[in-house]
Amino acid sequence: MKPADWAACKTDQKRSGDRLKKGVIGMIVPTVDNSFFSSLVCEVEKYMAAQGYLVLTASVGNQADREKEYLQKLAEMSEGLICVSGLNELPENLLSEGFPLVWVDRRPRSSSSIPWIANDDARAMHKAAKDLIEKGCREIVLLPGFQAEDEYSPRIEGYRQALKDYGLKYKEENILRRQAKKSSEAESEELIEKLLKDGRKIDGVIASSDRAAFGVMSALNKVGYYVPEDVRLMAFDNSPFAAIGPASLSAIDRHPDVLAQKACQVLLGLIHQERDVLPETIVDVELVERTSTR
Repeated sequence: MKPADWAACKTDQKRSGDRLKKGVIGMIVPTVDNSFFSSLVCEVEKYMAAQGYLVLTASVGNQADREKEYLQKLAEMSEGLICVSGLNELPENLLSEGFPLVWVDRRPRSSSSIPWIANDDARAMHKAAKDLIEKGCREIVLLPGFQAEDEYSPRIEGYRQALKDYGLKYKEENILRRQAKKSSEAESEELIEKLLKDGRKIDGVIASSDRAAFGVMSALNKVGYYVPEDVRLMAFDNSPFAAIGPASLSAIDRHPDVLAQKACQVLLGLIHQERDVLPETIVDVELVERTSTR
């Protein structure tokens, strides 16, 4: 290829890349088999489509290295990113300075000021634990959920504070941590089944998601426990499946539609270089009571 032809080819490639980047945003989630994350994706796509944008979505399978790789690649292909992160810290120089990025739900440490849209997870967990305690639960097991780089969990802090407020002792053995090697249902079922077969007595469980709660319910049934007669069960997310079944799930509704809408608005503000973009937006949660805690 002659030098002039090579230069023309590179120009065409750049123009093609510019066309792809214009009107495109990226979105990263830990996994799409979680109803909360999939709801966020659907709501972001709906909102951004109305603004004339295409959304490229990546599910990183709860793997930190894949998340970092996708952050870089999607940044090259889009005008901005919305990310539900599993990282403890955003590596320096992973993204160019000032690249439009919005954290949703989880916020890694970063030297840059990056807007964050979330629920107050500690307060939400405090609400869930408080509800079970006031219904008489004293041995409450918590499945806090999995993060790729699990360092700090506001949910555990909210749970701990609720116990303290009611004069109950925090027990590390009541925190059951998943490894994300299997589905949330399978791992939650195995953790609860092992705990009960080891002779532990529990009267409440708070699960990180509706799917995890279904695994808990299966384990309880296997060993002859009934919900809510023997064990009260609370979940996060409040997916459409929560209301199905003889023991419908009480749940913390995190309002993913509102989270997604706020994230899109903030990201568009960054893309258009608006000056009044809020650094932090907290969306209230709602406790929806059903038969699993009555």
